[in-house]
Amino acid sequence: MFILPIRTNIWPRRTPYANYALILANIVIFAITYGPHYHLVGGQVLKVEIRHWAEQYMLYPSAGIWYQFITYAFLHGGFFHVGFNMFFLYLFGNNVSDKLGTVKYLIFYFAGAVLSALGHIMLGKLYGSASIAHNMPLVGASGAVSAVIGVYLVFYPQTLITVFYWFFFFGTLEIPAIYFIAFKLIFIDNIISRLTPNVAYDAHLAGYAFGIAAGLILLATGVVSVTGFDLWSMIKQWNRRRRYRDSVAGGLDPFAGRRPAKQVKVKEVKKTAAQQEKEGKITNIRSEISSRMAQRNFAAAAELYLQLNELDSDQLLSRQYLLDVANQLATEARYEDTAQAYEKFIRHYGNYEYIEQVELMLGLIYSRYLQQTEAAVHYLKEAEKKLTDPGQLKMCRDELKKL
Repeated sequence: MFILPIRTNIWPRRTPYANYALILANIVIFAITYGPHYHLVGGQVLKVEIRHWAEQYMLYPSAGIWYQFITYAFLHGGFFHVGFNMFFLYLFGNNVSDKLGTVKYLIFYFAGAVLSALGHIMLGKLYGSASIAHNMPLVGASGAVSAVIGVYLVFYPQTLITVFYWFFFFGTLEIPAIYFIAFKLIFIDNIISRLTPNVAYDAHLAGYAFGIAAGLILLATGVVSVTGFDLWSMIKQWNRRRRYRDSVAGGLDPFAGRRPAKQVKVKEVKKTAAQQEKEGKITNIRSEISSRMAQRNFAAAAELYLQLNELDSDQLLSRQYLLDVANQLATEARYEDTAQAYEKFIRHYGNYEYIEQVELMLGLIYSRYLQQTEAAVHYLKEAEKKLTDPGQLKMCRDELKKL
């Protein structure tokens, strides 16, 4: 059965220049260094895919030189080798690059290349001479790409990956990232089905391990912001539920707190039937929004949000929910609703790490679609103070000049 992921249901909010640069560098270096020829090694004639002059940049497990721990990751042994690696890097790396930012992403990528190679070498010493793959020079970005996929699993475990399958018949289906990466890419492809000779499966596993561990550390230490949908949040939620179950099982009533020294009687205010009905509707709609967000059905969630706003304009969604809803409304060209959602976001979540991009979007909407010059100038000037991306800063200043 053939299975290939073809897309994810999220996209980067910023252009992932770092990831594009890595893909381009790999392709250019492959074009320069690819040149199949034969070598006599240990009495055996072996085919080597790398040109003679570039062989010094492969990583030799028995006598690796320090620079080879980076250079090996830019060499590839064929068109399928570089093609699949760059496809997976594009598929998963764009969102990781957006999440980490250019500098942190490049540091992470090169660290993944180094540590996946070290893992490959260390496991090779455990296997001894029994493993042919561990006696061959190491080439390819697979270890670094595996690290990127591993950290994608941590940052975006609940996103959906569309996979193409072919087994007598063919089609597509959507699988949550946590299951597809953990079971298909890691467990099945690199632990169960180790069938292809000369493939550095252990470099892949070391890359996945590094990516997952590094991602959890970045979230736990606050270096990367927690969204509530990442693996670290899922682990904390599971731990809270575990502690709750343990407390209840031990006979403790988790809802019984310490009584205050003096009891204060509060007069119960009876709600009218209309108020109770309204609160029930609000509760149901908020629950539906959460359900649609979990399914990544942003269009349905946006419709529900507008219904919620009609019932009570003071209702507030979580930071990520509100941002996703606002972005969805913008894609649907519902600019008045978009502006209100972005306004509410800025008002309540002004400390968001990319707030300048929200202000830029809101300023452009007020300028180009709603013709509200005063509001547009206000938000564009606020964005101008904080923007660091040259392209976005130019766009902001050009719009201000027009106004």
